[in-house]
Amino acid sequence: MPDLSSFLNGACVDSAVFGLRPDYRVLLLAVDGITPGASDQHSEALLAAAEAAVRELDGHAVEELPPIASWRDAYRAFGAKPQRTRNSLEALTRRAGSEAGLPRVNRLTDLYNAVSVLHQIPLGGEDLNRYDGPPRLVRATGEEPFDTVADGADVVEHPEPGEVVWCDEIGVTCRRWNWRQGRRTQLADDTTTALFILDALDPLTDEALNAVADDLLAHLARLGPDVRSARRTIRA
Repeated sequence: MPDLSSFLNGACVDSAVFGLRPDYRVLLLAVDGITPGASDQHSEALLAAAEAAVRELDGHAVEELPPIASWRDAYRAFGAKPQRTRNSLEALTRRAGSEAGLPRVNRLTDLYNAVSVLHQIPLGGEDLNRYDGPPRLVRATGEEPFDTVADGADVVEHPEPGEVVWCDEIGVTCRRWNWRQGRRTQLADDTTTALFILDALDPLTDEALNAVADDLLAHLARLGPDVRSARRTIRA
């Protein structure tokens, strides 16, 4: 069983990332003791609530919502084109408001996707046991490997130099801050220990950031009798 606090204490955000956005904060939430399971009534109700919340925007442009607009600016700061590579929050919010709705994957993934949309914050979920070393947020050299799928085939890509990426000792775990996760550390149907990455920019306050983590943890506590957690916030 991993030492959650020790794992989080090794995490870091490079100063070059804070140079792009001094207002950036990340709350890392490590959770163990999860009992895996398929989508259930609780996760379905959360997803439905998230979809309903987006439908109530009444035609407001998704890209103009303050949290999403802030992340679009952050993407432009390192050279990404936000209209082509949408941050995870924008992608989920758009999908929640579409006819297709949010994906139904498994109850763990469903919970964090719903919480992301409901609280309007980019929120990543990773299998902590698949990490080699702690997570680091850096500006890429362009040499780091990133395992993904293209045209149905497994491929290894590389980030653009200067791109903001999450990585461990093996390679990139998520490209463009919170755009696309790698396959190696993604949540699976047998995940019992997870890392959740809650990315915050202004106008989201520290109080609101911790409230999101509290809400997520309250839902995760339903996923097993022995769920335990640790959290850490990193800021400039």
